[in-house]
Amino acid sequence: MNRTDRSLFASWWWTVDRTLIAAAVALMVAGLIFSFAASPVVAERIGVQDSFHFVKRHAVFFVPALAMLFGMSFLGPRGVRRGAVLVFGASLVLLVAVLFVGQEVKGARRWINLLGVSIQPSEFVKPAFIILAAWLFAENQKRRELRVPGNALAIVLFITVAALLVAQPDIGQTILTSAAWVAVFFVAGMSLWWIIGLGGAGVTGLWAAYTFIPHVHARINRFFDKQGVVKPGGHMTADGYQAQQAHDSFLNGGWFGRGPGEGTVKRLLPDSHTDYIFAVIGEEYGLIMCALVVAVFAWIVFRGFSHAMREEEPFVRYAVVGLVVLIGVQSGINMAVNLQLMPAKGMTLPFISYGGSSLIATAFEMGCLLALTRRRPQATRFAAPIRLEPVAADGRAAAHAA
Repeated sequence: MNRTDRSLFASWWWTVDRTLIAAAVALMVAGLIFSFAASPVVAERIGVQDSFHFVKRHAVFFVPALAMLFGMSFLGPRGVRRGAVLVFGASLVLLVAVLFVGQEVKGARRWINLLGVSIQPSEFVKPAFIILAAWLFAENQKRRELRVPGNALAIVLFITVAALLVAQPDIGQTILTSAAWVAVFFVAGMSLWWIIGLGGAGVTGLWAAYTFIPHVHARINRFFDKQGVVKPGGHMTADGYQAQQAHDSFLNGGWFGRGPGEGTVKRLLPDSHTDYIFAVIGEEYGLIMCALVVAVFAWIVFRGFSHAMREEEPFVRYAVVGLVVLIGVQSGINMAVNLQLMPAKGMTLPFISYGGSSLIATAFEMGCLLALTRRRPQATRFAAPIRLEPVAADGRAAAHAA
């Protein structure tokens, strides 16, 4: 494409980070391929006649997710903020509604049915909230003389979102959102007292979740007491069973895997197409494929932080850091759970796990990241000062020795 072309697409092509696009699309295509391995047995287990039911639905969600990814990447910082406001407002309303009319699954209300489609509002509220928090922190820094309470408003928004997530309850998403928000606050110049206070609040919150939420208490106990995953009758509990099978799948796969379709763990794991798809990848495609998946996520994180370090605009810098932390921490938690390095969280692997809400929300998140990291014309940092010559009354420049 000619660099002199001034069309919308050409301007986008020469300013967007094409390596980030390649990484995101590669993960989305990989998720579609891996769903062929993990999904059919799940459909058969729950009695769906079409064994490719989840594969087809994944393909259906793939199209709007791809459109969302590229559509958002064409926007500028102002467009990203406006999009985040719309998504955040709608998601906040749905987060409240899901507590009353949401579908209850395993003791939690996280899904709401709209026009025959199940939506998980928590997936959409995360990136929108982080973008708005970044904007508020930036406004607080840029408009100190106007006394804009950006930090206070960001804290109020965080408390609101965290309270709604805990009410579902969804501790995993609460931890993920909190980690991204703290990262943005830290980059925005968090003081030592805030660090101490938020650290204490985080420890207190984890203690409260462990003490007062039964399934959190049980999961943590089973994680630290490996014998606790077995009931007195000799049968393993559900999440302990899944974690153990996921761990064993990596041993069975070895370096190169057992081959596509040859894995056995997917027949034993109820969530093999969502939370434990990384285990299916490990068994059928091997450690090398798992390392490639990790490398792509690591590249997204590295590339995002590189853009943030070079960025002059505070809002863009803060938002990029928050979005990168969201993607990096979520993928890290999912992989750690599959490897039995963390208690089960019920968190999907971004771009790869089955789930319409997860895929489209992650595409929105990545599209915003692409939009914010596009190259934009900026003033030179160390421009030479302009010298103004005195002008005589008759309009001619006064004599001046260089």
